[in-house]
Amino acid sequence: MIPLPAGVRVWLATGYTDMRKGFPSLALQVQEILHRDPLGGHLFCFRGRRGNLLKVIWHDGQGACLFTKRLERGRFIWPSPAEGVVTISSAQLGCLLSGIDWRHAQETWRPTIARQSGWGARDNQDGESVSRRRDDCRDDCRAQEFCSL
Repeated sequence: MIPLPAGVRVWLATGYTDMRKGFPSLALQVQEILHRDPLGGHLFCFRGRRGNLLKVIWHDGQGACLFTKRLERGRFIWPSPAEGVVTISSAQLGCLLSGIDWRHAQETWRPTIARQSGWGARDNQDGESVSRRRDDCRDDCRAQEFCSL
């Protein structure tokens, strides 16, 4: 993902948007519906009716940017139109673009604190070493998907 400057807000346009629209039409929608300045440096996200296509517009100070992402499987989690204008953090945007539910994102694995006896020492009654459990945790970590908040 492109790193965002500090202070940039991410706005979600609730409801559905015609995905045939380009930057000028989406910028007009930002002005008329969201009552925001599309050239202000913030990101504005729009989702299509099917839910698998997302467009993001952003003016970076040098020009207009239009990003498009289509999920191969699944749908983007989107707020209901009744919620009005919704802002999210850049970390939540990363989750959204990955197809993760950004509203309830949480770590699926939390590392444990190592004991002072060291990684290679045996520390339980049935003889399993800490290093063996560390390797098992590392394998579990590789199998999981994470969203850092």
